[in-house]
Amino acid sequence: MLTIKILGSGCPNCKKVETIAKQAAEGLGIEATFAKVTDYNDIMAYDILSTPGLVIDEKVVCSGRIPTPAEVTTWLADALD
Repeated sequence: MLTIKILGSGCPNCKKVETIAKQAAEGLGIEATFAKVTDYNDIMAYDILSTPGLVIDEKVVCSGRIPTPAEVTTWLADALD
């Protein structure tokens, strides 16, 4: 099972990233746990410069923008290998 974290304050962009990630996981039939990381210090531990951020199994795959569904699907598939 993958662990997917959305890093950010809970703004509309963060919610969009979460929606895209959930849809991608469902599309691939992947079981995943989703967590929102909203504490500034916890976000900074991932060494990103801007939010929203997307972390799959403790690996930062995207930050500072909203990824496309195709990108997220690829990252999830790669994480399973």
